[in-house]
Amino acid sequence: MEMESQNLGHIHPLVFNEEQSHETKKAKCSRCGEKCAEAPSKIDHPYHHHHPLVLLPESPYGGSCYCDFSYKRCDFFVYHCSCGLDFHIKCALFTLNISEQKLQELNHIATKDPSVFLEDGNEELENAVCFGCWLPLGESRYFSVACGFNLHIKCAELPHEINHPFHKEHPLVLQFNIKRFSCKICGETRHRGFLYCCSACTFALHIKCAEQPTLTCQETQHEEFVYCCSTCNFSLHTDCAFLPPIVKDKIHQHPFTLFQGQPSFVCACGLEGNYIAYICSTCNLMIHTKCISIPPIIRVRRHYHPIYHNYFISENESKIRDCSFCDVEVNIDYGSYYCLRCNFIAHVKCATKYRDRYYIIEAKDIAGKHDDDLGVNPITCVIEQNEGGEMTRIKHFSHAHDLILSDNVMENDITCDGCMLLILDSFYCCSLQCNFFLHKACAKSPRKKHLWFHGCQELHILVVGFLFKCSICEYDCGGFSYKCNKFNVHICLQCSVIDYRTKHPGHQHPILYNRNQHGRCNDCGETWRSQFSCKHCHFNLDFDCSRLPLSTRHKRHEHPPALTYHEGNDYPKYHYCDLCEKERDPNLWFYHCAICEFSAHPNCVLAIYLFIKPGSMYKGKDHPHPLTFVWKPYRYIVCGKCSEPCEALVLECAEPTCNYVVHWKDVRPPSFGFTSPVELYKAEADAITHDG
Repeated sequence: MEMESQNLGHIHPLVFNEEQSHETKKAKCSRCGEKCAEAPSKIDHPYHHHHPLVLLPESPYGGSCYCDFSYKRCDFFVYHCSCGLDFHIKCALFTLNISEQKLQELNHIATKDPSVFLEDGNEELENAVCFGCWLPLGESRYFSVACGFNLHIKCAELPHEINHPFHKEHPLVLQFNIKRFSCKICGETRHRGFLYCCSACTFALHIKCAEQPTLTCQETQHEEFVYCCSTCNFSLHTDCAFLPPIVKDKIHQHPFTLFQGQPSFVCACGLEGNYIAYICSTCNLMIHTKCISIPPIIRVRRHYHPIYHNYFISENESKIRDCSFCDVEVNIDYGSYYCLRCNFIAHVKCATKYRDRYYIIEAKDIAGKHDDDLGVNPITCVIEQNEGGEMTRIKHFSHAHDLILSDNVMENDITCDGCMLLILDSFYCCSLQCNFFLHKACAKSPRKKHLWFHGCQELHILVVGFLFKCSICEYDCGGFSYKCNKFNVHICLQCSVIDYRTKHPGHQHPILYNRNQHGRCNDCGETWRSQFSCKHCHFNLDFDCSRLPLSTRHKRHEHPPALTYHEGNDYPKYHYCDLCEKERDPNLWFYHCAICEFSAHPNCVLAIYLFIKPGSMYKGKDHPHPLTFVWKPYRYIVCGKCSEPCEALVLECAEPTCNYVVHWKDVRPPSFGFTSPVELYKAEADAITHDG
């Protein structure tokens, strides 16, 4: 019987021949030497899911090619992928059966035991390797090489997908090694066989390495000596090789016992583990071997009080669950660092990530030390209160006279003597009208304060009466400052009030300072490595932009412009700065006056001496009389030192008969800087001295 077949890659039609003649018995299949007419023209292979394998009648390279599974030459039909993968037709169909777990299709192939293999004495077999893992074929039971495939039985039974502790983000999928990945464990690159890999992350493991037991601490340390097995690529740190069987923890009531299995667990540090661990059977608690040494009490820069390591926190103890470092919720069923007094909580890994940013504290050194240091009240006496309990008349440490609460925000600019910013709401003022004003919030600034962003963890002392250069924003400032006695630096009040977790009017969600938040600031558009970020949306704000005044003054503008977060006018002609006259990005923050449609870049609006209050007095060595800081809106006065026009904030002589006017930059002492402030001049103090 004859029947026509498809061309199957040949220029002429093929006819099915059921009878065998002497000639046909000698004939070989032009594809593989066997019966291959039923081979599909295209294969969607699970071991190469990116592209299909297409059957070609000859090599796509114009000559012979080599199979990427068996590394044998392909002279006839080839399964080919555009990414450079080539298979002999038998290898493609053989591995397809394996990948689809159709092992019954391989029942006709004999298998060999390694003990028999060793007795064969066949030199060719002794040098043979498995096409799957490319390790010696005699390491495990294998298919008979008479079938044309060198393959371990266990490699044919490999799971298609695994979860591995070294790559917890995604599962690893069994694939052909087409991209020539290097193994993340042994570091070697093999050019064929199978790999477990995550293509999205370019993470790959050799079959042997993926099966390697992980009964170690899974950390890489540059030690001089380790215990290792070079054959298995297995290593142990000297400490891990001699772990004590029983350990008594400082803060847990029961001893921990070394557990030698490979359990999957969540440690008291909050991280997963599936390797050697210590276990408390009484509490059903498992911890990493390294976490036995977690310090029970530490101090971190972001919090002044000591924080304690807890294995569990009850539901009613913690109100805030978000970590104070990464802003991810802390699972209170596992370990954390916690301050019950302030509701501060953090993951163990976050609190101890940088060794130079936390301090181990002994319990004996804590008693009573941190109870009364913070919150020393700057209001020395409350003289009067209204019916609502609000303080209406007070004595403040920074001023000689009583201060009274006022809601009378005058049309003229009123500057706070604490933060040097405009006052736009109720405030305290001197009862004797001596031009002293404080925001209500500034009046409550504590006499001692812990500043989380400063390297020195000693308390900073609130001081007044200095001209100083802020060590954070680097502005020349007057008003209140927090002084670090250890490094003799001053930090302005505007910088000191910024907390690591804050709520800014320019964004609807709270934001947290993240030292590893690399991205573009939504205010200035610059890219920063560390900044405030929002966990709910893609919002970033660098530290400098977070302290921008919500309203300010400018020498060329009558009204105080307000910090504005969104451009409400789409007309392009409005997208220019009215000061520098350059184009302004409407997606970035800017200062705007709605009364006269004034808009400007923040850097153009903020004067260099914005934080020195007009009316402050300074007495230097360049002039015999005290000098007063004043605003000069027009350029009609010449500086007595440099002969340049004086404009904006300048100094003029306090003596009525002296017309001396000078720029601050021209009389500022050469030593003036972060560690060299100068005292402001007090007229009443000078009068007392003269009277004496």
